[in-house]
Amino acid sequence: MPQSPASTLRDGQHDFDFELGSWKIHLKKLMHPMTGSTTWVEFDGTSVTRKVWDGRSQLEEFETDSPTAGHIEGLTLRLYNPQAHQWNINWATAKSGTFGQPTIGEFKNGRGEFYDYEPIDDRMILVRFVWTNTTTAPHFEQSFSDDGGKTWEVNWITDQTRVKDETDKRQ
Repeated sequence: MPQSPASTLRDGQHDFDFELGSWKIHLKKLMHPMTGSTTWVEFDGTSVTRKVWDGRSQLEEFETDSPTAGHIEGLTLRLYNPQAHQWNINWATAKSGTFGQPTIGEFKNGRGEFYDYEPIDDRMILVRFVWTNTTTAPHFEQSFSDDGGKTWEVNWITDQTRVKDETDKRQ
């Protein structure tokens, strides 16, 4: 007897638990995405993530600096949708003070993929977030596609190193 789609969905409520705590962040950012540019800038900083709603949501404070490209201060609100078994990732910067379009997706086999469409230079661009290596040193990449996902241009890469903290119960 075939299974219904609802019975085959896995509960991913704890998929972002690896993010809880304090991190050192190394960020590489493509300066001019979707222009053919190959100029990258690097930032170093920190992020701190805490759980909200008993883990069904998370709030991350992100702050990095670059000697050549300035300061990025951001906030990520991750919300788990238990009916869809997916996460909604919402990002805002202190510069804009507003959340952008939520990026929605889930983890499968240890890889998280999240998608949305965003206006970039007056065009709607498909955006993909990919999380990998989440058990030891989380790696995140953001990519843009202007051909519906046939090709992707990576434009934001972060690698994280956990900061040991006496209050971090995951250690």
